Amino acid sequence: MSKVILNISMSLDGFIAGSNDNQKQPLGEKGDILQAWMFSGEETSQTNSFFKLSSIDKNVFDSAAEKTGAMIVGRRTYDIVNGWGGSHPLERVPVFVLTHRIPKDPPEGTTPFTFITDGVDQAVKQAKEVAGSKDVSVGTASVAQQCIELGLLDGLDLHIAPVLLGRGVRLFDHIGQETVALKSTEVIEGTGVIHVKYGVLS
Repeated sequence: MSKVILNISMSLDGFIAGSNDNQKQPLGEKGDILQAWMFSGEETSQTNSFFKLSSIDKNVFDSAAEKTGAMIVGRRTYDIVNGWGGSHPLERVPVFVLTHRIPKDPPEGTTPFTFITDGVDQAVKQAKEVAGSKDVSVGTASVAQQCIELGLLDGLDLHIAPVLLGRGVRLFDHIGQETVALKSTEVIEGTGVIHVKYGVLS
């Protein structure tokens, strides 16, 4: 059965990008350290040769990629990275973009993009249908927050960088007032990163 999994790199104090994130610096000021673990080794990812990782980090990255059948991202992230030029780094994985308006001329590439204008619950429904037995990966803060608030998230795969950014884009703002109980299922120390997995209990 398909699960909705938040998979994202973050600072120890809960930021997924530094301040002033834009197309020239998608991870914001000093935010590159959050994803440095994807380029901290000599082993090439089987998913995309762009990523060079340590052996441990490669296993974490490629294992998650193999289990991913679809992705959901927010429009702000999509715009900041210019739609990945039409080709997301997880090659040929369908990407659902949550938005209020469909872009007129999206870049064309290898990734099937679907623009959802009627809410995150509809995005999750359609993404699960496409993913089949694989997981739906959530990779942006805004979508993660909405999924948490609506009880749509099944798990969190967090890649925690050893840094306190102090400011930027927070991951866990605006998640509602209800307590969300979690269960730690795995902790792995990588190169300049701690990989922590949680299951959502309630």
